[in-house]
Amino acid sequence: MSQLVKKDVKSIREILLTVKNQIANVIIGQDEVIENLLTSIIANGHVLVEGFPGLAKTLLVKTLAKTINCDFKRIQFTPDLMPSDVIGTKIYDPKSSEFYIKKGPVFTNILLADEINRAPPKTQSALLECMQERQVTIDVETYRIPEPFFVLATQNPIEQEGTYPLPEAQVDRFLMKLIISYPERSKEEKVMEKYGRDYIYEIKRVADPQHIIQAQEIARKIKATKPIRNYILDLVEMTRMHDDVLLGLSTRAALHLLIASKAKALLSGRTYTTDHDVKSVAPHIMRHRIKLKPEAILERSVEDVIKEIINETPVP
Repeated sequence: MSQLVKKDVKSIREILLTVKNQIANVIIGQDEVIENLLTSIIANGHVLVEGFPGLAKTLLVKTLAKTINCDFKRIQFTPDLMPSDVIGTKIYDPKSSEFYIKKGPVFTNILLADEINRAPPKTQSALLECMQERQVTIDVETYRIPEPFFVLATQNPIEQEGTYPLPEAQVDRFLMKLIISYPERSKEEKVMEKYGRDYIYEIKRVADPQHIIQAQEIARKIKATKPIRNYILDLVEMTRMHDDVLLGLSTRAALHLLIASKAKALLSGRTYTTDHDVKSVAPHIMRHRIKLKPEAILERSVEDVIKEIINETPVP
C-alpha cells in the first residue's frame, strides 16, 4: 500500500468521522447503528433497517442525506403502490402528441423505502434493477441513476398483518440489516433535554457526494490478505454446513463481507483489514440472509446461530 493511499485514508477518515459525529449529534444513543450505516455507504451497499415505531428511523436517513449534501426522496410503501410510482412511466402529452418520460423517485442519491414490506411483491421487485445495476428501464429505454445511490428500507418488526415478506432475491441485495433498539435511559434523557421544547434539528452539511465516492474508491484499495479472504470463505461455508441452517450465505454475501470489512478498516484509519473488521460486520450481513430449518426455529434464533458460527470458525 503506497504512502499516498495512507495519506488519503487519513484525510477521508477525518471527513467520515465528522459526518458520523454530526449524525450522532442529532440521533442520540444509536452510535453503533450510525457507524454501520456509514460502513454500508462506504461499501456502496444498501441497508435494511428494522425497529419499532418512534425510534427515529426516518430522521436518521434524512440527517444522513443532509449531512453529506445528497438528494433525498422518500416513498411510503403501501398495498396500492404501483411499480410506476417507484421507477416512473411514459406519459402522453396531447399538446405535442408525443410521449415523454416522467422519472420516479428512485432518481435520487438516497432513497428511503419506508415500510417496504407493505407493498406487494410486484412493486418491491421494481427496486431490484436499480439496487443492483444502478439503472432503471422504462418501456424499452434504460436510464442511469445518479451516483452515489443508496436504498435505505425500513420495516416494522411487530406488525405482520397486511405485509408482504421480501423475496430472497431482494433481501440478498441489501448489504446489511441493522436493528434499531431502544436507547439507554441516560440517552433518552438527553433526547428529552434536547428536543423537549421543540423539534428543531440542527443539521450541518459537513461533506459532499464526491467525498462519499472518494471514500468508496479508497475502500476498494484497502488490503485484504489471503488469510482474511479465506476466513470470510470459511464463515460463508459454515453457514451452509450448519445443522440448523436451511439457507446459508450466497457468493454475493461473501463479496459484501469483504468490501464491508474494508470499509470498516477505513473508518478505523487502517490500510488493511483484520479478522476484527470481519467479525464486526458479519452479524449485520448474515442476519437477513440465514434461514433456519423449521425444527430449529422453535429452539433458537438466527442471532444465536450467527454467534455460534463466528465463535467456532478459526481466525487466521
